[in-house]
Amino acid sequence: MQKENISFSKYGKNFQEVLAYLILEDRPFSEQIEEVLDVNFFELNYLKVFVSKIFNYRTKYKVHPTSKIFDSIIRTELDDESEATREQVRRYFARSIVRAPTDGEYIKSTALDFCKKQKLKEAILKSVNLLQSSSYDQIKKLIDDALNLGIDNDYGHDFQKDFELRYELRARNPVSTGWDKLDNLTKNGLGKGELGVVIAPTGAGKSMVLAHLGAEAVKAGRNVVHYTLELSEEVTGLRYDSCISGVRLGDLHSMKDMVYDSIKEIEGKLVIKEYPTKSASVNTLHSHLEKLQKNKTKIGMIIVDYGDLLKPVGSYREKRNELESIYEGLRALAQEFECPIWTASQTNRSGLNAEVITMESISEAFSKCFVADMIFSVSRTIEDKNTNQGRIFVAKNRNGPDGLVFPIFMDTSRVKIKILDAPIVSDERKPVNKLVEVYQKSKKEFNSAKNEGSKDANS
Repeated sequence: MQKENISFSKYGKNFQEVLAYLILEDRPFSEQIEEVLDVNFFELNYLKVFVSKIFNYRTKYKVHPTSKIFDSIIRTELDDESEATREQVRRYFARSIVRAPTDGEYIKSTALDFCKKQKLKEAILKSVNLLQSSSYDQIKKLIDDALNLGIDNDYGHDFQKDFELRYELRARNPVSTGWDKLDNLTKNGLGKGELGVVIAPTGAGKSMVLAHLGAEAVKAGRNVVHYTLELSEEVTGLRYDSCISGVRLGDLHSMKDMVYDSIKEIEGKLVIKEYPTKSASVNTLHSHLEKLQKNKTKIGMIIVDYGDLLKPVGSYREKRNELESIYEGLRALAQEFECPIWTASQTNRSGLNAEVITMESISEAFSKCFVADMIFSVSRTIEDKNTNQGRIFVAKNRNGPDGLVFPIFMDTSRVKIKILDAPIVSDERKPVNKLVEVYQKSKKEFNSAKNEGSKDANS
């Protein structure tokens, strides 16, 4: 009886090349599929050699090779292969590292399913012989072992065995806010996977603040994706022009050449994408970000102006539940794309002319801020707007202290926002230290609401 030729041939060459690349780049997947993969499933010899070198390295050194290490391996450890194979392996590796794979999740699940079926088929064929001797326990073990191969081997964090992992320095890769005082509080800004929320009433400058944060990231060499749900792409772009160049918004057109000279050498890239209010959901943003990634855009920061204007993914009976789901989705987005996300939230009427805006002034859904890592408010009374003054209040900060009030200078005509060194106190205004009392009250109410929310979830 002729032996069946089992391979990935029916899936095509591209499928196999992407699969080999994923085995190198995706360590958890590589560990998972190694249990069930026979390298001979690959049709092409250079892919067999490529994957074999990955598995051999892991067997020998008990760690997964990095791309740099693997580059060295294929340069120095292919002497046993033909010259043609050596060249094919090296060319394939050079091609794969500059081309982001598409349909990665489909290829991983399809390949795993194929390999697991082959292992199960082998076990069933062996069981036929064991039936002759009534070795039922052996048959059961054989089948059970085959079914358990290729499952996710990540059991979670073992408190004792993984002790050292807890003390390894994790790269937050923070992005500066452009304000030293906030950077000092937040350990140099918002880090990857973190969500920051700016709270302000209508007309207080939420969009200006978000443009400032995006501009600082672009100037620092990060690629920024700015989603605008209220303003046009062009208007948003002009605010960035003013913020970066220092030219007043009203003078941009007459000083266009000077503006261009200010932005042309900036290392970071800026993509501004407009969606009509309530037309885009977190899923919409996710699809757009995936397209950018496939176009070789490494995303360094996401701005959403602003979260309250997104469409919920599901249907909810109450507005607050909609908003909670949106902000939870935004933080998940930050974690998936491993970058910070800044967004904003509207205050209720109590924040319109407030001396300091606390989290109790958040519109609709107080609990949407439970998921945020950093929250600060921007408060500007009518007098403040006339004198380009205001206050930033740090309401929540997972990476440092909160409850602090900073006076600011805010010139909306040129998107210029500065945190001042000395407190601004007038005869008509409460002393800044009095605002701490307001903060303490707010924090008590915030914690109380959070506890109530936990009780509701557990009941």
